[in-house]
Amino acid sequence: MLPFRRRELLRKPPEPRSEAPAPELAKYEGSEAEDNYPRRMLVNVAGLAVTIALSIAGAWLVVHIADLRKNQDCVLSGRRNCTPVDGNLLQR
Repeated sequence: MLPFRRRELLRKPPEPRSEAPAPELAKYEGSEAEDNYPRRMLVNVAGLAVTIALSIAGAWLVVHIADLRKNQDCVLSGRRNCTPVDGNLLQR
């Protein structure tokens, strides 16, 4: 038989800290005079534009990959004429 000890008895209580964890946080606080509202809104609009551009690029990529996969499945199944012919190319 193994003697088991209680875990509470094995742990030591944490020692209290003598100093504050971050006493100089006041130097990182901004004042109301430093608030640049127009610049902040410009950065927000730029972030929104980047997000929209990435979303559009991602949607285009998904559609393009799905089309390539469909054509590849058609060719690998042994069929011919898998790529649709655009009517504008025939008029040249």
